Amino acid sequence: VLRALEAAGLEAWYVGGWVRDALMGDPSHDVDMCCSGLWQESKAALEAPASRLWSRALNLAESRLFPMASVSRSPRTVWMAFYTDGRHPQSVERAASLEDDLVRRDFTVNAMAWHPERGLVDRYDGQGDLERKLIRAVGDPKRRFNEDALRMLRAVRFACRLDFMIEPETKRALAECSPLLDAVARERVGIELEGILSTGHGGDAMLRYPELICAAVPELAAGRGFDQRSVYHAFNVYVHIARVLTVAGSSRCVTARALVEPYVGGFLHDVSKPECFTVDHAGSGHFYGHPELGAKKARVIMDRLALSHDLVRDVCLLIKYHDKPLRPERPVWLNMMRALSGEGVDTARLIDELMDLKRADTLGKALVLYYVETIEEMRAMAHELLKAGGPYTLKMLSINGGDLIRDRVKPGPELGQLLNSALDAVIEDNIPNDREALLVHLNLN
Repeated sequence: VLRALEAAGLEAWYVGGWVRDALMGDPSHDVDMCCSGLWQESKAALEAPASRLWSRALNLAESRLFPMASVSRSPRTVWMAFYTDGRHPQSVERAASLEDDLVRRDFTVNAMAWHPERGLVDRYDGQGDLERKLIRAVGDPKRRFNEDALRMLRAVRFACRLDFMIEPETKRALAECSPLLDAVARERVGIELEGILSTGHGGDAMLRYPELICAAVPELAAGRGFDQRSVYHAFNVYVHIARVLTVAGSSRCVTARALVEPYVGGFLHDVSKPECFTVDHAGSGHFYGHPELGAKKARVIMDRLALSHDLVRDVCLLIKYHDKPLRPERPVWLNMMRALSGEGVDTARLIDELMDLKRADTLGKALVLYYVETIEEMRAMAHELLKAGGPYTLKMLSINGGDLIRDRVKPGPELGQLLNSALDAVIEDNIPNDREALLVHLNLN
């Protein structure tokens, strides 16, 4: 791509995240490039018979406001900016040079350019900040965040993903400019938040940048400094949530680390605690009903952030049952598996994620390590029941609606009631999951 552009008399450079990742020795999923030409000139260069690289222009590429294009070449995509600032849809001012392009970028580690002959251009010591493990805004951080408020969450995401600190002046600007996040589309906030949480360092983000996190999810603000007044909790609600995320990210309790459900579940699991708070006659605090209300509140938050339907469904189930008292007993776990089943639900995975959340929740409270052993006993029992095919849904019963109809039960609500009664009997009374035994139990044989 670079050769094709330069053959047409244009100037082109690799820029941004690809340069950063290359200097760190990390793989990159796309290649960023900037080019001196108008987008029409670049398109023509890539369409030339000598190159034939052009795959497609984004729909917005033909708008004067967003002159951006992509060139798809498996396994990477090359994204090209045409020396422009695409963050201001009201008025886009074309950059006059490479330096003019770099000064408009967000952070020093992303404001470097490289060319195979001309080498590295690093006007803002991005390479030094990589060595120092710092995220630092290019120039005045407040100006950068006023240009694009989403950059604040991007700063935190980079810090979490790279395990960097945010430079003090940039960090102060995060707190002071956090109200600007109100003007950002919620789905864009959701994408960045999901990226932050999926790094496993969401707890650090909550503790280091509370103003920004609460600007992203205002419902969390009520938990800051909220004394739980409980012997089981050594920390206020907000700090407890952060500690749960830290435990989930740093220990082995997260079974499927590529999945974000345990982290989003931990992030929102106690979101309704402040409004459920009561104090008993002895002065101890209680939060009756907070899991059920929390699941409803979390659904509103996640829908607002445009998170995926499956993620919302699974996280709501985790939150609803995260505080449910459980014992390592067969009926208890078959009923729990029954509750964690339904259309599209991966019950086996969700059971592990519930145990992960309960374990992190326990370790994020105080010194109650004895319950961690019980949690792992329950996890083992659940695995055994799943392996043995212990019935926990109507589809797993040895009888179905057709069997009942053949035994003279009329179609209607009674069918469902009888089948649920049969499943109750298998779970609670240990009735064999056998057709004849179940029909006898239902007085139909």
